Amino acid sequence: MPGLPAGQTTAPLRRFGLPVFAAVRPNIPARPTVTVTGAVRHPTQLEVADLLSAGDRVDRVADLHCVTAWTATGLHWSGVRFAEVHQRLASLLDLHPAVAWVTFSGLDGYRSCLRLDDALGALLVDRLGDAPLPADHGAPLRLVAPAHYGYKSVKHLYAIEYRRAYDPGSAGWLAHRRARVAHEERSPLLPGWVWRQVWRRIQPAVRRRYATH
Repeated sequence: MPGLPAGQTTAPLRRFGLPVFAAVRPNIPARPTVTVTGAVRHPTQLEVADLLSAGDRVDRVADLHCVTAWTATGLHWSGVRFAEVHQRLASLLDLHPAVAWVTFSGLDGYRSCLRLDDALGALLVDRLGDAPLPADHGAPLRLVAPAHYGYKSVKHLYAIEYRRAYDPGSAGWLAHRRARVAHEERSPLLPGWVWRQVWRRIQPAVRRRYATH
């Protein structure tokens, strides 16, 4: 379809992810927090509201590209740039100079890792459209990394870990270190066009699993 990245077709935004997480619906605390740890001298915990105050609020229209070859287009996200949050955290935490990766973890147990320079292009969002972020799409706070496949954009964010080395995260060996959509980095082992065929066959079964939970 014109205007879409290689191998993608349009689909509505629906709850989706690794099959093992289909039945996991986390309880959202009344005052959600994000814990920041890793290669830092001073680990800390901030309420989500405080974390969002670390930068200027931005609205961005961006697509969400799932590695299984569907794309939800024209989504209206609202939140703050992770680059601004990182700038504040760096002064609070005293980061190790060799920090090169960031692992983001969700209340559902899912986690992914982005190279630090990739993470600086992402958003931390708490609104979708004209409403607070719904539970199905990551409330109270989620990562949105538009340049990367959706498995990098952790929902229900509750922990950030600065790392000196790469962490494969919940997707394990299937996760590409960069997962850049423009380069079709679906997975590290085979070309992206090969994985398209695999994921398209699996996608309907995964959708059915999520639809029943």
